[in-house]
Amino acid sequence: MYVSDLALDDFRSYEHLVVSFEPGITTFVGPNGQGKTNLVEAIGYLSTLSSHRVGSESALVRRAAPGEEQPGGAVVRAKVIHGERPTVLEVEIVSGKANRARLNRGQTRPRELLGLLRTVAFAPEDLALVREEPVVRRRFLDDLAVTLRPALAGVRVEHDRILAQRASLLKAARAARGVSASMATSLEVWDAQLAAVAARLIAARVDVVTHLRDWVASSYATVSTVSGAQSEAQIAYRASLLLREGAAEPDPRRSTAWLEEEKELLDVEATTARLIAAMADLHPQEVERGANLVGAHRDDLSLFLGGLPAKSFASHGEQWSMALALRLASYEMLRHDVDAFGGDGEPVLILDDVFASLDARRRRALTGVVAGAQQALVTAAVDEDVPSEIDGARFKVEASTLTAVT
Repeated sequence: MYVSDLALDDFRSYEHLVVSFEPGITTFVGPNGQGKTNLVEAIGYLSTLSSHRVGSESALVRRAAPGEEQPGGAVVRAKVIHGERPTVLEVEIVSGKANRARLNRGQTRPRELLGLLRTVAFAPEDLALVREEPVVRRRFLDDLAVTLRPALAGVRVEHDRILAQRASLLKAARAARGVSASMATSLEVWDAQLAAVAARLIAARVDVVTHLRDWVASSYATVSTVSGAQSEAQIAYRASLLLREGAAEPDPRRSTAWLEEEKELLDVEATTARLIAAMADLHPQEVERGANLVGAHRDDLSLFLGGLPAKSFASHGEQWSMALALRLASYEMLRHDVDAFGGDGEPVLILDDVFASLDARRRRALTGVVAGAQQALVTAAVDEDVPSEIDGARFKVEASTLTAVT
């Protein structure tokens, strides 16, 4: 799988751009603020329908120059090759309105594009996967789950809608200082609906964690500067439901019971029933706080190095290695997903200004992965940031203008 052509209209800093790529490595070099990241962000957006840099899509629409009329939206269009088959994906980001999409020039829902272009992106911001709050890691798992099974995008949207509506009911009950008979009936209905979609989302995440676990361990061993048991990387799904039921926190140093408990969450029907029971028990506390207290929205991905939580005990370099291992593991998991596209499901590898942040060992490890990729898109501020072993096409980027370097 690779992107052969990309066209942008009013996306970020690009008023208009048309560029072609070949399989292999393509490098974009230029000072910060010239449009390198905007370029690869557009490809990532077509893959996930979201940006790894901003939460608001209005920021993706080019800002007009003084005296120029502000564009009403942006268009991202790419031709993706699977084997010998070309597929044209297009998304129109419309300011203040629902986005529009085309697939091979026919109108479709944006969600129908998910899974047709797979990407794995590395960026300096990836340290957030280790350091920041659980919402960052939940999004990491959900994005991977949708990449593997695009139909889960609808489950994700439905979950967030029901979660918000149930929260509104709980806030209303708190304001009324109690739950009326009609509120109690409504709350039971929302319990059942939220539990059903949350159980599906949890099962999808646990499935990702199960497949990702060995790849994280091997990827960390590849990029880490330390060897041995002290540097062993492990991951676990931290479910609020299990903790509510009295299970212990995942802890690789004590027992492996959490692995069996994690596996039980793959049973969607059973997890739905367990969530409904947990919600019923929590009604008084939820009304008191006006918030949903158990479910997929309160779960986390636990990260361990040498059996200790990476967020609290890992050094800066170890946290970098863990973040890098999570992305490398994602790439390997998707690359080995032989059922996708008749075995042509290898994702496009995007490295956005990553090499400048790595020491020599990590640069060598990542260079080896890039060299073997079907397509890799690399950005760097200066030529010296790109390892000499990386060749292929190269563009100079200046003021959102691309110039091929020969």
